[in-house]
Amino acid sequence: MEARHLRYALALAEHEHFGRAAASLGIAQPPLSKQIADLEREVGARLFDRTRQGVFPTAAGTAFLSRARRALDEIAAASVDAARAARGETGRLRLGFIASALLEPLPDVLGRFGRERPDVRLELHEMATSRSTAALVAGELDVAITLGRPRGAGAERLASVTIGHDHLVAVVSGGHPYAGQKSVSVDQLRRRPLIVAPGEDEPAVVAGLRALFGKDSPTLSGATVARDIHTIVGLAACGVGVGLGPSRMLAAPRPGTWFCEVTPHTPLPDLVLSFAVKERSPVLNAFLDVIRGNCPDVGAALDHFLGPVSTDGH
Repeated sequence: MEARHLRYALALAEHEHFGRAAASLGIAQPPLSKQIADLEREVGARLFDRTRQGVFPTAAGTAFLSRARRALDEIAAASVDAARAARGETGRLRLGFIASALLEPLPDVLGRFGRERPDVRLELHEMATSRSTAALVAGELDVAITLGRPRGAGAERLASVTIGHDHLVAVVSGGHPYAGQKSVSVDQLRRRPLIVAPGEDEPAVVAGLRALFGKDSPTLSGATVARDIHTIVGLAACGVGVGLGPSRMLAAPRPGTWFCEVTPHTPLPDLVLSFAVKERSPVLNAFLDVIRGNCPDVGAALDHFLGPVSTDGH
């Protein structure tokens, strides 16, 4: 039984006449009569009464036609759903990200993606760089935003593009001696209690701090360890010490705080977006299109891996 058989039966029920039904279908009457007869043999019941007044569904025909309408509706819906999925308009996107990406660029990226793809289910996971890299390699994520390029087993199979640059900045309370200064030196920082991120979550940042202050610096060993950059800013606002973190913190100013540049200028690892090239879905392609639209200079890097990115999965 094919979908056309269902359409033929529904047309005949609507027009109550073989000739009129055939004309509406754009076929000759004899083929229609044969197809309906074949359908009745396959079903094992007479579906239409042929009378002088017209052709009318039997009880069996009425029951059959009710299901046939629903079946054709489902077929049409399936075609629509398939087309939308192929364009990346439905499905899911699993994204792993470090907390500081919520300052930049994720707010604009996720906002735009949600407006353009409201039926895509977003599965968002905040996690450290090492964890998101492992999850991406294992196929548990579609895309990850990390500090620095992914490393470790399987990382060579990932495509990675830089989506942001960072350097070290300091944040203090409005009443702190360094408030109002454009910059603070390393020597000045050695004299004050510090607030830093945990080494297991952001090892690259901690490595940069150790290079700046010295590997066994008592300044670092005595620092307050904050869970993330939001806590760094919050503790600094409370006067606990000088918070040190990425320049993305400037995107989240808090009343009663002051940001200073750190001298010498200390670059931090780039913010990097990574994904598996061979396993990208239409939804991932759509997400990459939003990334290229919101992050300057990313388009050329994506083209290097993918060619022109489209949202149809090709």
